[in-house]
Amino acid sequence: MRAVLFSKIMPAAEGKSPFEQLLDIFLQLLTYTNGDAGEALSWLTELDKEYQLTDGKYGIGDFIENLEEKGYLDRDPGSGRFKITPKTEQGIRKRSLEEIFGKLKKSSPGNHPTYTSGMGDELNPDTRPYQFGDTLEQIDFTASIRNAQINHGLESFNMAQDDLEIRETDFKAQTSTVLMIDISHSMILYGEDRITPAKKVAMALSELISTKYPKDTLDIIVFGNDAWQIAIKDLPYLQVGPFHTNTVAGLELAMDLLRRRKNPNKQIFMITDGKPTCLKQGKQYYKNSFGLDRKILSRTLNLAAQCRKLKIPITTFMVASDPWLQQFVREFTQTNNGKAFFSGLDQLGKFVFVDFERNKRKYLS
Repeated sequence: MRAVLFSKIMPAAEGKSPFEQLLDIFLQLLTYTNGDAGEALSWLTELDKEYQLTDGKYGIGDFIENLEEKGYLDRDPGSGRFKITPKTEQGIRKRSLEEIFGKLKKSSPGNHPTYTSGMGDELNPDTRPYQFGDTLEQIDFTASIRNAQINHGLESFNMAQDDLEIRETDFKAQTSTVLMIDISHSMILYGEDRITPAKKVAMALSELISTKYPKDTLDIIVFGNDAWQIAIKDLPYLQVGPFHTNTVAGLELAMDLLRRRKNPNKQIFMITDGKPTCLKQGKQYYKNSFGLDRKILSRTLNLAAQCRKLKIPITTFMVASDPWLQQFVREFTQTNNGKAFFSGLDQLGKFVFVDFERNKRKYLS
């Protein structure tokens, strides 16, 4: 059974209605309850008793009624139980994106890479003098007109080539990404909930790609004893199972999905907390949870090498800091020529998003 520690509720931002304030908390609770609306409402009621979230004018009953009216909740005709709607699922993804990006904006300087500018589709604040071959769309007309007025005076307006300034852009390539999420039992063991931060990152990444990079593709894979693909809408309901860690099955499925994508730029992000411990041989499972099994490790490293040949980099986000796992991650990363991050749960989102942005940028000289 998972233990959840609640801290003191901070006052909500000014200007929000009671419904909006409770909705923020409700969407957060749904992430922890795996999309179970009834359980989330029960938790919300307990929080209200403890921290007086409501008053005599607006209660939890009013909030539930508003959730139904606004299309956030439906009742099952048979059982009468509440279930969340697609509108709520999207709300959870948006909240995850805002939460992670909010932390990125507040992070200290030095956490973000510096990019080289070039022909592209993402404006940056830098400008430079016009050069032969620059297109009309790149001209910063405001700055160019100002230069013309400074250089030639206001009485007789004249613009020369030397007055033109070009707005620099960063080129961002179309990318196909597969996000692999470990759902083995260890993701909720040892008193630490590792699956919820992983779900939040997946929901935020899917919302970012669908809104900011609609030409990109994102496929999400979960892996335990086996691996299978899930839809973005299923992320709030994702749960850990009584599984071992079949990293091989996850990588094989990821490679199969990326083979079907026409984009030349492909990448795999893998969120895990442990070593591979399982293989499937025909209909049987080969398992070994005691240390690194050479048979399982060999298959895993072979797939890492195949991805390298196919120019598919793998970025591993290890959400456990056990020293004996570092050697496996180091060997896996070296074989693939990829990257690895040993991240705390509170920094997982920052690492994933910064690395995603870095990988999307391709530079032209």
